[in-house]
Amino acid sequence: MIPFGTILPLLLDRFACLANMDEEYDAIILGTGLTECIISGLLSVHGHKVLHLDRNSYYGGESASLNLKDLFSKAKKGDPPAALGSSRDYNVDMVPKFIMANGRIVKMLVQTDVTRYLEFKVVDASFVRQGKKIHKIPANDSEALKSGLMGLMEKRRARNFFTYLQKYDEKDPKTFNGLDLKKVPMGAVYEKFGLKQDTIDFIGHGLALQLDDSYINSVAYPTVEKIGLYADSLERYGKSPYLYPLYGLGELPQGFARLSAIYGGTYMLNKEVDSIVYNDEGTAIGVKCGDEVAKGKFIVGDPSYAQDKCRLIGTVARAICILNHPIPTVEKEASCQIIIPQSQVGRKSDIYISMVSSSHCICPGNFYVAIVSCQVETNNPLQEMQPGFDLLGPIADMSLFTSPMYAPMDDGTANKLFISRSYDATSHFETTADDVLSLWRRITGKDLDLDEKIQRPGMEDQQ
Repeated sequence: MIPFGTILPLLLDRFACLANMDEEYDAIILGTGLTECIISGLLSVHGHKVLHLDRNSYYGGESASLNLKDLFSKAKKGDPPAALGSSRDYNVDMVPKFIMANGRIVKMLVQTDVTRYLEFKVVDASFVRQGKKIHKIPANDSEALKSGLMGLMEKRRARNFFTYLQKYDEKDPKTFNGLDLKKVPMGAVYEKFGLKQDTIDFIGHGLALQLDDSYINSVAYPTVEKIGLYADSLERYGKSPYLYPLYGLGELPQGFARLSAIYGGTYMLNKEVDSIVYNDEGTAIGVKCGDEVAKGKFIVGDPSYAQDKCRLIGTVARAICILNHPIPTVEKEASCQIIIPQSQVGRKSDIYISMVSSSHCICPGNFYVAIVSCQVETNNPLQEMQPGFDLLGPIADMSLFTSPMYAPMDDGTANKLFISRSYDATSHFETTADDVLSLWRRITGKDLDLDEKIQRPGMEDQQ
């Protein structure tokens, strides 16, 4: 399979040549990150006339996948050493994330038929750290019994916990066992089954993928749904609940860009946006690019295009590590996720590790790419990520990037400027899916129906 990123710019350049800035569009999208490209594709298939601009010469924005030469250039490290192999054999993610196999991103891919542009492989395993060891994450009662995370008595308690969740029916009070999960906090559920802190850590952070421990004091049902999503995704393919596209995550935004173009969307790369244009009432009505102005009924963009309308919510650090061996403690796996829960290392937020390899066509056959990510809590991100580095073994090369995380100051419904959130440190796309659905709701005033059947152009003639 040819990486889609090698042919998409050529295909979309054809559409860009036909573009006319001096006309009115339903939507103007700024930036080609995954969030913006999903929104662009969805708007296009729902009949909106879309103009999509990016100041960069490549698709993906902050979530692009780079070859080795571009990675070293971005890290300001000069030319990569020959010992690392050919630059073009690398497709390194700048925002490393896996896709939940039964999650909402997959539903968006299937609903829009973007899957026809992509090929996926299952991530081999998901792990959680406890003490100085890592263990495969159990997601049901049978796996809990085999797990090295717990002693015999704790395994029984965990089995009872998972069995209870499997039998729980929100419409049948007989299954509540004294706990209405839509009313009681998650902490009460843990207490009911007598689970220890280490077990709570892997359930809350490894299965439910909670970002911090505040969820323990919140209503239990959303966490239970997240645990169910993990278990359903794991059951779908067996090895782990995660998928990863061949040739890197940069293929995802390009797939949605292609979708938008098929439905009439217009794309322009290398298009610097000088300013967003507002009317006298303060409503966004277009964008100015040099002497040209494109008008739109609303604007969608990543935070870099409207930083004056955003607030800083933190900083994320990502260390891209090239290894000439798999992670020692998971040496049988060619790809994996490792989560280090915050309480295990005295932090306020988790540390995430994702590892992929040549089996996903992102590096030469004798190398692996492991990326350690965390939200920065001190002025020394390298030291903060040290628990992750300790698991990797010898590192052939490392590039460190820190990025500010922004969120919009308002929901955009008043001024028609809808801004996405920056990508966080998590090694999965669940928070990105939250942002896509939030944007869609704010733009259209209704929830996105992921079960809706979308008919591609030309299919009418086939019926």
